[in-house]
Amino acid sequence: MADLREESKVAGVFGGVEFENQEQAIENAGTIRNENLPVKKGFWSSFKAFWLQDIDWNKEIIVELTPYQQKVEDEINEFLHQEITWEKIRDFLFQEVTFGKKQKTKQD
Repeated sequence: MADLREESKVAGVFGGVEFENQEQAIENAGTIRNENLPVKKGFWSSFKAFWLQDIDWNKEIIVELTPYQQKVEDEINEFLHQEITWEKIRDFLFQEVTFGKKQKTKQD
C-alpha cells in the first residue's frame, strides 16, 4: 500500500488512486441496483409510456356498438344523408314562428 507521503501514479485513473485488489474496486464502484424492488409508477411515467407507445397504423380497428349506440348512429346518418330540395328549404325558411304562448282567439 502506498504511503501518504509517496506519490504513486496510475495510468488511466484521475487523481492517481491505486487499489490493492483491482477487481473488488471495480465491483463496488457505481450504484447498487436491485431490479426486484417494487416501484410506484407516477403520472408522468404512465403518460409518457402511453404517448410514446408503438402503434401499428396498418392494423384494422374494429368498433362494436351497443344497440342504442347503433340506433343513434343510424339516425345521425339518416339526417346527414337526407335529400335536400328547394321546397324543403323554402318550407323551413317561411314556417310560422311563435314566441311565448299562443293566444286563444274566439275561433279556436
